[in-house]
Amino acid sequence: MKKNLLTLSLVLSSILTVWSQSSLIPVDAEESNIHWMAKKVTGEHEGTINLLDGSLEMEGDKIVGGSFTVDMNSIVCTDLSGEYKGKLEGHLKSDDFFSVANFPKASLLITDSEMKMKNHYQMTGALTIKGITHPVNFEMHVEGNTAMTKLIVDRSKYDIRFRSASFFENLGDKMIYDDFELAVNLKF
Repeated sequence: MKKNLLTLSLVLSSILTVWSQSSLIPVDAEESNIHWMAKKVTGEHEGTINLLDGSLEMEGDKIVGGSFTVDMNSIVCTDLSGEYKGKLEGHLKSDDFFSVANFPKASLLITDSEMKMKNHYQMTGALTIKGITHPVNFEMHVEGNTAMTKLIVDRSKYDIRFRSASFFENLGDKMIYDDFELAVNLKF
């Protein structure tokens, strides 16, 4: 019994030591930005989407984790104006794409990181869109109080099927590519 208690106290002590050495650094959602770009056979569209909140988990000066929440209602198209801008933004928010009435938030949880060189990380995480979670891998670069990354997301994994060749045949020039890009700049 004494041996078990000693082992348990050593394990708890180790966990508390590691936990106390890590800290959460809040991300400034107002100063951070997310730029999206999606391509179709006949062109592309781009825009922004807002970060609601987020934090990076640090151990010393190294990033070891993090979590972020995105406001899906904030999706904006920046390459169109007027009627077409409104139509595209409405369509992106509809059930054909992100279904924001049902899924107003998307999230990213960083579950692991490996420093490849000074200020450059290989990250592993879980991305949730429309209530569907899949693993993601991406690189992150840190300069001063800014962390930058680009994520390539396969929309078909998140049940976003509209004009996807993964689900429909003979789309011709109406096809929209499955991959879209998120360029993220986090300020902390």
